[in-house]
Amino acid sequence: MPLLPLALIRLLAPLLRPLRALAARGWLVEAELDAVLAWLHPAWRLNRVFARVEGREWVGDDLLALRLRCNGNARGWRAGQHVQLYLCLDGVRHGRSYSLTRVADAGVIELGIRRQPGGRLSNALLERAEVGQVLELGQAQGELRWPRQGAGVGLLAAGSGITALLGLLREALAQGYAAPVQLLHYVREAGQRAYRDELLGLMQRYPNLRVHWQLTGQGGERLRPEHLAPMHGFDLLACGPAGFVATLRECWDGGLQHEAFSPLPRSAEPGGAVRLEFVRSRVQASGDSARSLLEQAEAAGLRPAHGCRQGICAGCTCTLLGGAVRDLRSGATLAEPGQAIRPCVSAPLGDVRVDL
Repeated sequence: MPLLPLALIRLLAPLLRPLRALAARGWLVEAELDAVLAWLHPAWRLNRVFARVEGREWVGDDLLALRLRCNGNARGWRAGQHVQLYLCLDGVRHGRSYSLTRVADAGVIELGIRRQPGGRLSNALLERAEVGQVLELGQAQGELRWPRQGAGVGLLAAGSGITALLGLLREALAQGYAAPVQLLHYVREAGQRAYRDELLGLMQRYPNLRVHWQLTGQGGERLRPEHLAPMHGFDLLACGPAGFVATLRECWDGGLQHEAFSPLPRSAEPGGAVRLEFVRSRVQASGDSARSLLEQAEAAGLRPAHGCRQGICAGCTCTLLGGAVRDLRSGATLAEPGQAIRPCVSAPLGDVRVDL
């Protein structure tokens, strides 16, 4: 039984600012302070975000809505962002990025967790996360925002991509957004229409919202240009696998914000030989210019921190100390020493030195 209730430690969180300042200057040891705070309540920390599970609800055959209450260190979070969730399994700390489907008062948030074949963290959460359990989260990141200027808004999601858009939709409608909204959700089977009952209810309450589902299994149509005709002149928000997003970018020339949640396609080319130096780990290794630095660091026996492996969550960010890398998403070259890079989407253009 915690010595203090969660509601109280949330209220006390601002009073820790002096201790945060002292820890930042090195005058106090944050880990020692955290040990004392955790003794008072398992979710209390100086800076790190911990949250208590407050509810579980299946919103599709393979998707669970997990409701959490944070400890007071989740500041400035908003719909359209995503967070890393961490869990130790068999002594190994795993992390994965999940979209914020709701950001409410009193530190309440909601995440959508989808069952993934072979997924260790997601499946462990679905099977083991219980009401009352305390989980660690990273700080929220992400740039998706609800458009306000266009004739309307189109939302396109594939699979669990609906979780990145739902929070924005909920918030916009609650705040009185009155222009037309079209939501098109691509799923393989009818049971994967996550949040179906809620979305049907929203359509009844808000006449400007129209929701459509496209079943792609057993010969059903995937994304086609004609599907976008009802959204002509709209600004689009989209989330899905990399291939889904790439197809959408090819057939849409209007305003578009997007996120992809599957790994980028790997180059079929072997790439040129390069020399890699992971300075902090004191490891040098032979590599190539085709694969990401994260893949090659792991091949060299390193275990760098990472999350989504797609350049979204920034969990793997490190510093480029020398050489140049290519952003696998855009093709841009990054070559400034001291520049922050994301190893999961950065491939070396030649010999490089990185702070890993």
